[in-house]
Amino acid sequence: MSETPVLQIRSLKTYFYTKNGVVKAVDGVDLDVGKGRITALVGGSGSGKSMLSMSVMNLVEKPGRIIDGQVWLNGRDLRTLSEKELKDVRGKEIAMIFQEPTSAMNPVLKVKNHLFEAVHTHDKKLRMRDKLDEFRDVLLRVGLGNPDKILESYPFELSGGMCQRVMVAMGIVTNASVLIADEPTSSLDLTTQAAILEELLRLKDAGMAIVLITHDLGVVAQTADDMYVIKDGKVIESGPVCDVFASPQQAYTKFLMEPIALLR
Repeated sequence: MSETPVLQIRSLKTYFYTKNGVVKAVDGVDLDVGKGRITALVGGSGSGKSMLSMSVMNLVEKPGRIIDGQVWLNGRDLRTLSEKELKDVRGKEIAMIFQEPTSAMNPVLKVKNHLFEAVHTHDKKLRMRDKLDEFRDVLLRVGLGNPDKILESYPFELSGGMCQRVMVAMGIVTNASVLIADEPTSSLDLTTQAAILEELLRLKDAGMAIVLITHDLGVVAQTADDMYVIKDGKVIESGPVCDVFASPQQAYTKFLMEPIALLR
């Protein structure tokens, strides 16, 4: 990676202190995400992928705690910022597509209000009517037809897959420099999955730095430039996707790739 990475993580540690002992959910992770590149985080359930993303956003809930490390975004260490400053960074400079859309969305807000909140937080002068055309466009880009109806819908009126696509739209509508996408294509049909991946590639080509969290190695092979394999909160292997796929060094990486190998 020749340019200075947009997002740099150094020695990041997030531990959970429970009555049964300390759980090292993120344990000394180093990671670089470059401009105009898709960086995949892969690993099994409970490996630490999602907790790493929550740590980057400083959204770790108790009994978890970030105990060490640095998170550099565009040359600024987010770990040194106040919560007020972080709120301004979230969405504006770094956005996140959460894994559980139904729990992440407010059930009493229409889709148009969710999208408007995402942009209005960082520009109080914006008016809803001035953004509706942009909202329609972003919904179409994530594979949601009839955008006018979707905009007027509440989350409970949409299927899980549709809510997931709305979450993707919320993540990209702010045009942040970094997008963290946590399993953005899980539980989607192949046509919709293709639309989401096409949009991620379009954003990458426009210069966005994207962190793609997924268990689907097929998606990684299709879209990602770099990959980090995570196990027990640690990065055990990393490199350009083509190199890791061609010659995986760790037994765990080979295990994750077995389903792909069977399809060849």
